[in-house]
Amino acid sequence: AVVSTQSGHYGRGIIIYGEFKQIQEGSKVKRTKKILQVPVGDKLIGRVVNSLGESIDGKGEIVSDKYRFVESPAPDIAMRKSVSESMQTGIKAVDAMIPIGRGQRQLIIGDRGTGKTSIAMDTIINQKGNDVICVYVGIGQKESTIASNVEIKKEKSTDCDSALIPLL
Repeated sequence: AVVSTQSGHYGRGIIIYGEFKQIQEGSKVKRTKKILQVPVGDKLIGRVVNSLGESIDGKGEIVSDKYRFVESPAPDIAMRKSVSESMQTGIKAVDAMIPIGRGQRQLIIGDRGTGKTSIAMDTIINQKGNDVICVYVGIGQKESTIASNVEIKKEKSTDCDSALIPLL
């Protein structure tokens, strides 16, 4: 798919997603006249999707009635609901040292092989029955790592509300 980005100070551009090797100078392409957007909402809960919101879990296409532009500003801080309740990860050392507010976004950074993904997946699994929606975004994760995380969730028979989004 060839989609345009929002125009700014430098004009308009295009992004090519999918097969592009056959496109070369002189090739004819057709514009969609659409700005890049991804599906949002409850239809993503329990799914594994790529960065375009396309299903990669084998459970079929995601049909949503809600979409959001990829290039859109985050909600204003003043408009966000304040954090008044803590969320337990289920990992005692983490819960004792690092208070995590329910509803907050969490960024886990560190060197390769230090257990960042394990902490995130354990936290997601431990939210079962707590009325929490978890979204795991694996930036730069290998497809095999994402696949093993999906299997871990299945093995733990967790039906917690979560979505896995690898950004490869």
